[in-house]
Amino acid sequence: MSLLSLNNVEVAYDKVFLAIKGVSLDVEEGAMVAILGANGAGKSTTLKTISGLLAPERGAIRRGQVTFRGEDIGPHNPPQRVRMGLVHVLEGRRIFEHLTPDDNLLAAYPGRHAKSRYGDLRDQAYAYFPRLAERSRTKAGYLSGGEQQMLAIARALMTEPRLIMLDEPSLGLAPVLVKEIFSIIRTINQTQGTSVLLVEQNARAALDIVDHAYLLENGHVVMSGSAEALKQNPDVQEFYLGGGGKVDYHNVKHYRRRKRWLA
Repeated sequence: MSLLSLNNVEVAYDKVFLAIKGVSLDVEEGAMVAILGANGAGKSTTLKTISGLLAPERGAIRRGQVTFRGEDIGPHNPPQRVRMGLVHVLEGRRIFEHLTPDDNLLAAYPGRHAKSRYGDLRDQAYAYFPRLAERSRTKAGYLSGGEQQMLAIARALMTEPRLIMLDEPSLGLAPVLVKEIFSIIRTINQTQGTSVLLVEQNARAALDIVDHAYLLENGHVVMSGSAEALKQNPDVQEFYLGGGGKVDYHNVKHYRRRKRWLA
């Protein structure tokens, strides 16, 4: 059974604008899955649909179902979904800049267990991100962009998630930092068995660490498969990986016609 499953989900904003149109995807227990696509493809909306954050933006599911651990999570609010083991790291980090990393981690800790458990989780987070430990008493607003992204992920780990969803973690970061953070995400997946659903425009970086990927365009899933299969696909190479070499313009025109039809 899949840990997370979306079945033919359709989402509209203001009851008019269709943001995603019949999206279906699965995330298996312990898997790393990417959702790829350009700006406006529906990637972030898909994550907000799963975490329950559509309502503040006047969005709603019009049809379809989202299940987590075999349960329909439609009736559950965002805090309830977090308690079930589902956590969402939003685009833009959204840390508490006036608090220290220590205080950010404490704010995220649900407090359902003994105080010693908080200490264990904090130590584990700092083990993944040692540079945060060095700056644990510095106000988070003074951290670099890469350190703030590390803090956002570390804060999510304080909830002991079964599935962590990351929205554009590479945004605004230098390639060397992207490589470091993605390597840590992979380590978290391998050592803790935490499933990962990663939304990224940096398709090359995402496909290097995930097992499976979905390609969204205009709210539709237009392609899915193993990361290796997508890397080898000529359409993906041409439009998302910056593939060089001679262009087959017949295939490019066919692909563009398909994109217009989907729109």
